[in-house]
Formats: sequence, structure tokens, C-alpha cells
Amino acid sequence: MAKKDILVVKGIPVATFKLGNEDFIPLTDIARNKNAEEPKDVVKNWMRSRATIEFLWIWEQPNNPNFKGVEFDSFLFDAGSNAFTLSPTKWIEATKAIGIIAKQGKNGGTFAHKDIAFEFASWVSSGFKLYLIKEFQRLKADENDQLKLEWNLQRTLAKVNYRIHSDAIKENLIPKKLSTKQIQFAYANEADLLNVALFGVTAKQWRDAILEKEVNIRDFATIEQLVVLSNLESINSVLIHQGLSQLERLKHLNQTAIKLMKSLVNNISIKKLK
Repeated sequence: MAKKDILVVKGIPVATFKLGNEDFIPLTDIARNKNAEEPKDVVKNWMRSRATIEFLWIWEQPNNPNFKGVEFDSFLFDAGSNAFTLSPTKWIEATKAIGIIAKQGKNGGTFAHKDIAFEFASWVSSGFKLYLIKEFQRLKADENDQLKLEWNLQRTLAKVNYRIHSDAIKENLIPKKLSTKQIQFAYANEADLLNVALFGVTAKQWRDAILEKEVNIRDFATIEQLVVLSNLESINSVLIHQGLSQLERLKHLNQTAIKLMKSLVNNISIKKLK
């Protein structure tokens, strides 16, 4: 349980702690408003009350499925008598309560869920409870403002990263216009003709570059590239029937690949497929 913040209530420091998503407040900090020398005695006196035990039972019922109600009955029966005493540790061990936590050691003390802590503060002093609630609400408002600021910052960064990512896609996915030397080079393999038109290299050139012999360049293609590749296959078939030479088809396919990819990198339907 790490310390989260310190509230100053009527000049008395009151710590707040986080346990999971719940806020806990040291009862001994609140008790110093009544007895600065022996705050633990204040807590014990509060727990002797029948009203206190009933309140703790009411709180545990919806929040603690392991609460031992049988033990609660015996405490409730004895509450209020002169001989009755009840410490936080005894309450926790007997009932398996979770609303109050007792810790030993240097950073120890008696901590209670904020609901219980506010009830205890009311018993100590109604005025103190009011100031405590106001300070606690101020703390939560500050935390919410900080969360909103962080959320807005994350949203802004996400937009910037999205733009950077989009620019990177456009820069890396859109095929390069083939040089005259590349166009003049004959690619006997029709599959490699399409590879060069779209990727700018043959399958062998790609494998040699990454030093892998058993991989296929198309297995590493993006959705956009696969869509363009499918279209290039159909277009190439038509160009073959038209009698165009391989060099002429390569130039035409490369120009088509560039146009298609520019259109696809901003296409919403393609993005939904990812």
C-alpha cells in the first residue's frame, strides 16, 4: 500500500493510500484531532460502540463475500458493556473484514476504506469530517484534471503517431518508378515481372538481400500490396493478349502499381481489413 497523497485537514496531516482501485485513510491520522498523544485509544473506543459494529457489518456485507457474520453477532451482543473492548486487529482476525486494515512496523497503523474513515471522522468531530471530505474531494478533482490532461496528451500523441505512420506507409509502400535500365532488363519469369513492377526487385534479389533462401517475398507483403498484386496479374493477362512486349508491359504495370497504391494507402475499407 503506497502513500498516494497527504491532505491537511485543520492543520492535521491525513494520508491517503490506494489499495487496488479503492482509497484508504489512516484512522490514527483522523484520531489525532481528538487525542494527538494516543490516537490508537480513540480508534479502540470508537470500535466499542454498538453503532460502529453495525456500520462495519453493513459495509462488509456487499463488499466482502468472505465476511464471517457469526463472529459479528457475538461482538454485537457484547458491544456497549463496560468490559467490552475491540481492537482493529481482533475485528479483522475474527470476521475476515477487509474494510479495515491493521499493519505493524515502521509504516504501520490502522487504515480504513474511505467510507469507514468518513464515518469515524464524524464520530471524532462533525466539523473535522466536513473539512476532510472537502479536502478529499479537492484531491479527487485534481486527480481527474491530471487524468484529463494525460488523456488529451495521449490523444494528441496518437494523432501525431498516426500521421507519422501514414506518411511512412506512403513513403515505403508506394512503388518506385522504374529506371530505364530496369525496364530494359528482360524478366523471363512473369511472376518476377510483377514483383519488379510492385516491389522493385525480383524474388531472388529480395532473398539475397535478406540472406534467406527459403522465403517468399509475397509472404511478407502488406494487404495493400497483395490487393495491387492481384490487380496486376489480371492487367498483365490482358496486356499479353494485346500482344505487348514484356518491356512495354513492365512499364505499364509499374505505372499502374504506383496509381493503385496511392489510392489504397488512404482507403478506409482496406484499413478495416487489418
